Amino acid sequence: MEESGYESVLCVKPDVHVYRIPPRATNRGYRAAEWQLDQPSWSGRLRITAKGQMAYIKLEDRTSGELFAQAPVDQFPGTAVESVTDSSRYFVIRIEDGNGRRAFIGIGFGDRGDAFDFNVALQDHFKWVKQQCEFAKQAQNPDQGPKLDLGFKEGQTIKLNIANMKKKEGAAGNPRARPASTGGLSLLPPPPGGKTSTLIPPPGEQLAVGGSLTQPAVAPSSVGGAPVPWPQPKPATADIWGDFTKSTGSTSSQTQPGTGWVQF
Repeated sequence: MEESGYESVLCVKPDVHVYRIPPRATNRGYRAAEWQLDQPSWSGRLRITAKGQMAYIKLEDRTSGELFAQAPVDQFPGTAVESVTDSSRYFVIRIEDGNGRRAFIGIGFGDRGDAFDFNVALQDHFKWVKQQCEFAKQAQNPDQGPKLDLGFKEGQTIKLNIANMKKKEGAAGNPRARPASTGGLSLLPPPPGGKTSTLIPPPGEQLAVGGSLTQPAVAPSSVGGAPVPWPQPKPATADIWGDFTKSTGSTSSQTQPGTGWVQF
């Protein structure tokens, strides 16, 4: 992967100490207890930057920002950055001057949280570098990746429960279709109380329909083989409504003013 042209900042810690460390006599690792921790050789600011795949640990002056030392890191964990065996706040880094000269120095943080952030910043950067390398390999050889076989194997079947699907569709609140009436028209029920009832008069009585009296129908009874009608009532000698109908017609007598009233 080619290095990008810009440099990003991964971590900044304002307080770091630099120590001179003795040569390592065995392969057991470095021990911070062997350093003169109360007499650091230099104190300043630490800044971790990244450019492409490379990370850089830079030791700078707190005020001016002048570079004191720089440690290029190509992998982590590795020989460029190592943890000590007796503490989590101290590390050994390999610095370079750009002319091929290298040296190992010890760095330490006064707070454990700063040491944790220093460690995590390097881990996240090289985890990202590893992912980018894998993506580049997959882009160059797309056929080498695993393929999913979604086809049915021999004798493999699936089941679809259509009954449950119909129940779910019915429970979703779909409106039921209204039955179509004959002739393509929808008949509405009559309003409450508007239904007319047909009264059947008892034998021997008459019904007034539209102001006229109607005779009841002849009962189809047979006596001696001939139809016998219902007994006919006698004609009424007087109007069945009496004086009620007469009073409604004579409205002129009700509207006449009485004695003593002034007519306008």
